[in-house]
Amino acid sequence: MTALRRTAAVLCAAMLMPGLAACAQAGPTRGFVPRYENPAEADRDSARFLKRRKLTETVTADLNAYLALPYRVTVLARSCAGEGTGYDPEEHRIELCYDDLTEERELIERSGSPRPDEDLSEVVRETLHHEAGHALVDALHLTPDDRAEEDAADHFAQVMLLRGHPEGEQTLLTAARSYDLAAAAAADPAPDPGDEHAPPAARAESHRCAVYGAAPARHQDLATPARADCTATWTRTRDAWTHDLAPFLRH
Repeated sequence: MTALRRTAAVLCAAMLMPGLAACAQAGPTRGFVPRYENPAEADRDSARFLKRRKLTETVTADLNAYLALPYRVTVLARSCAGEGTGYDPEEHRIELCYDDLTEERELIERSGSPRPDEDLSEVVRETLHHEAGHALVDALHLTPDDRAEEDAADHFAQVMLLRGHPEGEQTLLTAARSYDLAAAAAADPAPDPGDEHAPPAARAESHRCAVYGAAPARHQDLATPARADCTATWTRTRDAWTHDLAPFLRH
């Protein structure tokens, strides 16, 4: 038992917490740690889907196998009442909103996808990696402006999903289609000046460029004159994040 765990055990016993469950709920003191809150009634199906697919567990395990954070980042699935999925730097917490999954599923099903469960799973995986990018910008004390941070978080998702995982290519391409659907569904096609993210169409193209740039021979269907520089773009993205992550890399 590590010193930290011994200390936690002593504190739990001294505080006479109600059984081991209270102590166990605290979980690890470092790394990405998944947690679930009970959903609102309207979000029950999305919460069941998330738990059944073990998406937060799979993504956090992948992140923790690659990175050693010096503190805990909680990945909390909860009902957000429209607040939106995001990262809270003060709490070191990623909040994944059940209600966002509900809205995303509606878009996917309206598009006529033959595999809505798989598509939604891949969108959630990309979303969690994007939010982990924000957590790492915070942990590494990087200081991009708001728009640059959103781009950096998208780039982190690309690096993680293309890091030796063939299924990551499909995840990014599915997420790109999701951004296309969001752009098509928008009542006003003009970019929202208050949104720190790039427009959905630009985010979709960034993901396709990364997939093509990382493996052009495998994705000749993505080859276009506009993507001629994608291999160089991907190399810069990968090398920049690998350099920044050096203090936390396990291997």
